[in-house]
Amino acid sequence: EIIQMTLDVGGEWAVSHAERLLRLIKQIGSDLPYDQEVMELAAYMHDWGACPTYMKKDVEHAIRSRQVVEAEILPQLNLTLTQGEILLETIELHDYRDQRPTTSNEALLLREADMLEFLGMIGMARDFARGPKNVDTCAKRIHARRRDIQGRFTLPGAQEIAEIRLERMETCLQWLNEEGFGML
Repeated sequence: EIIQMTLDVGGEWAVSHAERLLRLIKQIGSDLPYDQEVMELAAYMHDWGACPTYMKKDVEHAIRSRQVVEAEILPQLNLTLTQGEILLETIELHDYRDQRPTTSNEALLLREADMLEFLGMIGMARDFARGPKNVDTCAKRIHARRRDIQGRFTLPGAQEIAEIRLERMETCLQWLNEEGFGML
């Protein structure tokens, strides 16, 4: 039901993003205990606040996602109080720009998986798909986000994947610069 709601709220992009995150979480979290149910719920609902249905002016999307889940979804879920608290923390703290420390493994895993999504070919493809239809603008945003995320990974598995994705990005950005005649 949550997957269908995510599809309704955010479209195919939101569902495929959540599925990629869950695969990354399995990779980077293999040595950490975490609640699989909470993790799946958080992966599918963490960006709802960025979708037109729930977006609210001047409210950061992670905060808005937490508000929506807390008010509309959590009361319908059969979670313990602790699971509910972890779910809300995981959603609220997922954004790489949020520097607050996480207290649960679930929140740490979602944040690091979501940061990995901004790196490598997937990260670059997401940025170009987002637009605008201006290569220079998108490339500058990719450079800035890479700079903001680089060095922030704490989990060894995430660090390994990040290293590979950063190398790929560097190569692709060099090619983009060459083909754009040194525009970047």
